[in-house]
Amino acid sequence: MSDESLFREVDEEVRQEQFKKLWARFGNLVIAVCFVVIAGVAGFKGWQYWQVKQSQEAGASFFAAAKLAADGKTEEARKQFEAIGHQGYAALARLRSANLLASQGKTEDALSIYDAVAFDQSADAALRDLARMRAALALADTATPADLEARVKSFDAAGNPWRHTAREIMAAAHWRSGNMTAADAHVQAILADPETPAGVRQRAMVLADLLAPQMGQK
Repeated sequence: MSDESLFREVDEEVRQEQFKKLWARFGNLVIAVCFVVIAGVAGFKGWQYWQVKQSQEAGASFFAAAKLAADGKTEEARKQFEAIGHQGYAALARLRSANLLASQGKTEDALSIYDAVAFDQSADAALRDLARMRAALALADTATPADLEARVKSFDAAGNPWRHTAREIMAAAHWRSGNMTAADAHVQAILADPETPAGVRQRAMVLADLLAPQMGQK
């Protein structure tokens, strides 16, 4: 046996002896750490599965309620919407329930839900804005311009997707209250905005024609 082979064999034996000593000292700790890692991964996967299952069940319940509403079974649909508690669907389900109440003329009940969603910090920002706008629409024919302005004024800003509806609500409210100057200001804002939807623009043009005699225009 050459010296080099002997040295390699001795070196290998030394390493094995060192490994045995290390394992004897830390083996249990290594096993425990591995167990904790495996348990943690299993727990996380289990939590993920539970989340997906809960979301699927909430989604199925939401669409089942939507079908009930489409079939005219309003009360059944509303109860099912209100029973949905999953965070991903809860706010949307509450809004659908409020819409059903509003369609039944139960404006105050609908408003309480709209306002609750609007101030729910855990709800998606887009849904909170939708709740505020739906509340304003529910009040559009009865509330004072001041009350409506308090609800929609922040939407009347360049780039805000709700600005067109907000301006239309305010134009109609001022027309209803007899403030033609204020109504005309909102109408002109609607007509001057190149991104105003066709339907809103058409209604604004009709109101502009009605306002013209009041404003001394031709």
